[in-house]
Amino acid sequence: MDLAKVRNIGISAHIDSGKTTLTERILFYTGRIHKIEEVKGKSGVGATMDSMELERERGITIQSAATAVQWKEYDVNIIDTPGHVDFTVEVERALSVLDGAILVLCSVSGVQSQSITVDRQMRRYNVPRLAFINKMDRAGADAFNVTKQLREKLHHNAVLVTYPIGAEDQHEGVVDLRTRKAYYFDGDNGENIRVEECPEALKDDVEEYRAKLVEALGDFDDDIMEKFLGEEEVSAEEMEPVIRKATLSLGMTPVFCGSAYKNKGVQVLLDAVMSYLPAPNEIDNEAFDLDNDEEKVMLYSDPGKPLVCLAFKLEDGKYGQLTYTRIYQGTLKKGEFIFNQKTNKKHKLGRLVRMHSDKMEDIDEAYAGDIVAMFGIDCASGDTFTDGNVRYSMQSMHVPEPVISYSLQPKDKGSQTNFSKALNRFSKEDPTFRVHRDEESNETIISGMGELHLEVYIERMRREYKVDTIVGEPQVAYRETVTRETPYNYTHKKQTGGSGQYGRVAGVMRPIDQETEGDPHYRFNDKITGGAIPREYIPSCDKGFKDSMDKGVLIEAPVTGVEMELNDGQSHQVDSSDMAFQIAARAAFKEAMNKAGPVIMEPIMKVQVEGPEEFQGGMQTTLIRRRGTIVGSESHHGSTVIDAHVPLSEMFGYSTELRSATQGKAEFTMEFAHYDKVPAQIQEDLIKKHREAKGN
Repeated sequence: MDLAKVRNIGISAHIDSGKTTLTERILFYTGRIHKIEEVKGKSGVGATMDSMELERERGITIQSAATAVQWKEYDVNIIDTPGHVDFTVEVERALSVLDGAILVLCSVSGVQSQSITVDRQMRRYNVPRLAFINKMDRAGADAFNVTKQLREKLHHNAVLVTYPIGAEDQHEGVVDLRTRKAYYFDGDNGENIRVEECPEALKDDVEEYRAKLVEALGDFDDDIMEKFLGEEEVSAEEMEPVIRKATLSLGMTPVFCGSAYKNKGVQVLLDAVMSYLPAPNEIDNEAFDLDNDEEKVMLYSDPGKPLVCLAFKLEDGKYGQLTYTRIYQGTLKKGEFIFNQKTNKKHKLGRLVRMHSDKMEDIDEAYAGDIVAMFGIDCASGDTFTDGNVRYSMQSMHVPEPVISYSLQPKDKGSQTNFSKALNRFSKEDPTFRVHRDEESNETIISGMGELHLEVYIERMRREYKVDTIVGEPQVAYRETVTRETPYNYTHKKQTGGSGQYGRVAGVMRPIDQETEGDPHYRFNDKITGGAIPREYIPSCDKGFKDSMDKGVLIEAPVTGVEMELNDGQSHQVDSSDMAFQIAARAAFKEAMNKAGPVIMEPIMKVQVEGPEEFQGGMQTTLIRRRGTIVGSESHHGSTVIDAHVPLSEMFGYSTELRSATQGKAEFTMEFAHYDKVPAQIQEDLIKKHREAKGN
C-alpha cells in the first residue's frame, strides 16, 4: 500500500449546506454507488451515508459515517460529519482522526454559525482544508461574497482556484484558474466532463482572479513572486507544488465552487483533494507515553513499527459492537492480540472490515494511515490499542460538559431491561451523553448538549429498543461559585472511647478569575511550612476540598472556579488521621463558602437566529423577552442573522415561539458559550424552589 496515495478526509459544514449531497456525488463518481439518491428525495430512500432511519426522516446527519472509495489511483477514506452542534462530539471525533477536510459552504448563506464552530474545531486539530462553495445553482448564489466572508469572518487566506461559469439558473460549470480551461459536466449525472477554452465573456475576469491566485502563491514561493512582479506567465505546473505547500501549512485555503445537487464541479474538487490534502505520512501525530509520565512521542506511519491505533467511534451492529479505528502506526492483523491501554485488557481481534457507510468487506490486515473497523472488541470511544510492545495513549479527546438534563423513565415496567440496555449503549457511543441516578429522587437522569441531542436519543430508544419513556421537565446544569476572598480556620475534634479524631486546617478560599485564567474549575494551593500539617495529610485536605466541590451551599449545585489555599493547621500525634483531615477540610469548605458571597451561575448559550429581513424586529423581541443580549446582527440579500447570548433556562420551547413570530420562516442554532451569574431575583427563586423540593 503506497501511503502517498492515501487520503483520510472529512466533509464538514453548517447544517443544510449540502455535505451529504456532496458525499453522495463523490460515491457515485468513484463508482461506489450506481444511482444517486437525494437527502429528501421522492424515492424516500435517502442518501447512502444517512443510514439511520431518523437521519433520513429529518434529512440531517447525526452520526458520522465512514466510507472508503477509490479515485484514479488514490485510496480515500471519507468521514461524513454532522454539522449540528448538539452532535459536536461526533465532529470532534472525526476531526481528531482526519488528515484533511473539505469545508462546505452554501453560496447564498455563506459562513454561518456552525461553519464557525467547525472551523474552530479544525484549527484545534490543525486540519488543512479546502473550501467548496456549494449550491451555485440557487437564487442569490455569490461565490465571491462567500470567499470574502471566509477571509473576514474565519480569517482564512481564502483564494479562488476555480471560477464559476454563471450563477443561479445560469450556472453551467467552472473555469480552472490554473489552466484557464472551462469544465462542463454533461450527462444525466454530470459524469461526462467536457473541457473547452474559457468563454470569451469571462476572459477578463478569469485573468483578474488568476492574478490574485498567483499573487497569493507568491507569499509562499520566491520564484513565483518574481514572476508576478515581472508580469511573467506562471504555469499551472509551477503552481501545483506551491498550492500544496501553502494548504498543508494552513497558510492558504484553496476555494472551489459548484453545485453538488446539479452535479457540477465535484470531480474537479476530488482532483484537488488528491493534489492538495495531505497523505497520512505528511501529518505529525503524537501519542502520550504512559510509561514515561505521559511524555509526548512522535508516531510514524510505518507498518513495521509497534501498533498504535485509536477507536474513535462505536456502533452496535447486528453482529455485535463495531469499532471504527484509525491506525497511526504499525499493522493491525486479524487473529492477533491487541491491548486496550485504558483498561489494560487483552483482546483477540476476530474480524476486521473495511467500511462503506453501512456495508462492509472483510480484510485480513490493515496498515498505518488506514481507517478500518473491528468487530467484537469491547471498548469505549477514544480508547487506544497497541500490540503490547509500547504503552502509548492517543490524546484524550476534548469532551465538553453537558448543559441540560431530563429525568427519564420507561412507561411500562416490562421494558426496564431494554431501557438500561439503550442507555448503556448510548453513553458508551457518545461521551457527551451522560446517565446517572439521582440518589435522592431515585430517578434516572440523562444529560447532554441540548434539547435536540437528548430528543434524538429518546426517539432512538423508542425505535431501536421499542421503549416508550416518560420525560421529566428539562433541568439546567447550574453551578455555584464564590465572589470574594474569605479566610477559614476549622478544627475537627471528636473524643469517643479509644483514640479520637483531630485535625485543624486554616487558609483562604478565593474565586479564580475564569476570564483571565481560562477555565480552571478547582485549584489547590499548598502553602504549609514548618510541618504545621504533616506532609502525609496534605493530600487528604486536598481530597476533602475537592469532594466538597460536588455540592454547593445554595442549591447543592456543583461548585466551580474556587482556589483553596492551605497555609496553616495542626495535627495530633495519636488522634490525627487521613479521615480526620478530610472531614476538617470538608467542614472548612462549607463554612468558608457560606461567608464568601456564594452565587449561582447559569449556562449562557450562543444563539443565532436567521430569517427574512421583514421579521427582524419580531426575531429580536423573541430573544430580548428571554433575557437575551443581542451581540450583533447583519442583513444580506433580504435575510437577517442575529447573534445573541441567552440563558439556557429561557430557551425551552423557543422554536415554537420563533415559528409563530416569523410565520415559520426563521430558524435558530444554539451552542454553549459560557457560565454567568444569575440575576438576584432568579437566584432567590432557585433557592426557594430547592428548599421546597428538599422539604418534601
